[in-house]
Amino acid sequence: MPFSFTSSFPPRVSLVSHIGRMGTPRLPRSRRGLLAGAAALFLTPVLLADTEDAQRWLPEFQPSTLSQAQQLEELQWFIDAARPFAGMEIKVVSETITTHEYEAQTLAKAFSEITGIQVTHDLIGEGDVVEKLQTQMQSGENIYDAYVNDSDLIGTHFRYQQVRNLSDWMQNEGSAVTSPTLDLEDFIGLSFTTGPDGKVYQLPDQQFANLYWFRYDWFTDPDIKAQFFAKYGYELGVPVNWSAYEDIAEFFTNDVREIDGQRVYGHMDYGKKDPSLGWRFTDAWLSMAGAGDVGIPNGLPVDEWGIRVEGCRPVGSTVERGGATDGPAAVYSLTKYVDWLKAYAPPEAAGMVFSEAGPVPAQGAIAQQIFWYTTFTADMVKPGLPVMNEDGTPKWRMAPSPRGAYWEEGQKLGYQDTGAWTLMKSTPEDRAKAAWLYAQFVTSKTVSLKKSHVGLTIIRDSDIRHESFSERSSELGGLVEFYRSPARVQWTPTGTNVPDYPRLAQLWWQNIGDASSGAKTPQEAMTALAVAQERLMQRLQRANVLGECGPLLNEPQSRDYWLNQPGAPKAKLDNEKPAPVTIDYDELVKSWQ
Repeated sequence: MPFSFTSSFPPRVSLVSHIGRMGTPRLPRSRRGLLAGAAALFLTPVLLADTEDAQRWLPEFQPSTLSQAQQLEELQWFIDAARPFAGMEIKVVSETITTHEYEAQTLAKAFSEITGIQVTHDLIGEGDVVEKLQTQMQSGENIYDAYVNDSDLIGTHFRYQQVRNLSDWMQNEGSAVTSPTLDLEDFIGLSFTTGPDGKVYQLPDQQFANLYWFRYDWFTDPDIKAQFFAKYGYELGVPVNWSAYEDIAEFFTNDVREIDGQRVYGHMDYGKKDPSLGWRFTDAWLSMAGAGDVGIPNGLPVDEWGIRVEGCRPVGSTVERGGATDGPAAVYSLTKYVDWLKAYAPPEAAGMVFSEAGPVPAQGAIAQQIFWYTTFTADMVKPGLPVMNEDGTPKWRMAPSPRGAYWEEGQKLGYQDTGAWTLMKSTPEDRAKAAWLYAQFVTSKTVSLKKSHVGLTIIRDSDIRHESFSERSSELGGLVEFYRSPARVQWTPTGTNVPDYPRLAQLWWQNIGDASSGAKTPQEAMTALAVAQERLMQRLQRANVLGECGPLLNEPQSRDYWLNQPGAPKAKLDNEKPAPVTIDYDELVKSWQ
């Protein structure tokens, strides 16, 4: 049986039920052994009385990259640093995913008992998090003491200067409440939360990538492989480019059609005109197509949104101003999205939103998905699912996403979400300090490995390289291999070219939705989007609220002028379906080792 990494203290169950009459932990038999090696530590007289709570919670924090002695030492620092704030009540917020549920239901309780700071950790929708943050930015009202919000807002945060610059905060006002064991260099997403000024504005809390997903059992089936080769003349495998992805989508949808009496499809996506459609498209489609410029973490001067910057100033989104939002690569990207959704996905997919479409691959009728969110891994490996084997291993695998015809070596290849702790300047300093302690606690080495096993949203390099993930790797469909590979740097969040993420992101779902519904052609939709982005940036330019890194739009020139310049925007290719290329999955994994 695979090891279960669920919490030993379930939600809403009091710790009292785990305590014996003499005040010692009454733990399940399997847990008692975890304490044996630390028994001497528990009896050491130098430990302060406050550490009794830390000791009681120690079994919950296993496994860890730290020894139990090191964990207790780190927890002692939190106890001491929190003394000035004992009894304070703070409120923090994040979106509702498994990782944050574990924080809200288990780690918040642990932190409160260990430090005396009472934490309310609210869980709401991702869009609601951004809305609350916007309201606090605009009103100055302290709605929450800390937010876990996407690093997609990094361009917003560094320009508006409404959040605490953590680099300076840790050296100055927050120095006394900054853990000496924080180890920023261990965070794999730190570059995503760093502004063009080199300052860190957010502390990574959870991270997941959008990767290609496929049915490994079907792709390795000899009869299916022979049938595919007979039709296409190359091996069925992980598609390296969109040409191969399209062939595989057509093959499973129209040729295979049925496996074990079930109708199957070669593609999955969603298309309802809804805010989540905007995330779907900004998250990866243009970057996979190759619309932007070379550069990691994001293309410069043109990023995957098609926004051009000069220095740190956004100067255009339309091709006429040097942008690429309505360029040939972007239109090609949207065209493929619309065509594949109609031709190869289940009919109901066009009417779905993010939350409805996410669980569909786990139901067993989807052969592949061009990108899916690895945050679903925990739900995709549950015993009894149609996509799981009886031995606890998955029938599916994840791999790098295929790239479009305009993609060039050195470009980002997909999206990676980094939800990160953010402290607003409108939060009173004492409350910000208490919230900063909580943010560090839930990302500390004491708890981060266990949290990573629960939510599978890894943030520390030391965690992903721990032996416990080596032991689980066969159960997780390639997640461990990906995050240990050099490939992980090619998946990045929205970058600093985007000057106001909350307002600009709203424009995407409205215009992409028009293409998805057929109300506009892909060219019409992307042109409308590019123009809308520039209108908003013009308003920001006139308001002059973003300082020397605010928008300063280029004067329009002919499309031909910009399409003939090096880099993005890129001129239309004569052939947008080059020769298809696939790779054997097992050989791919070997290349990472």
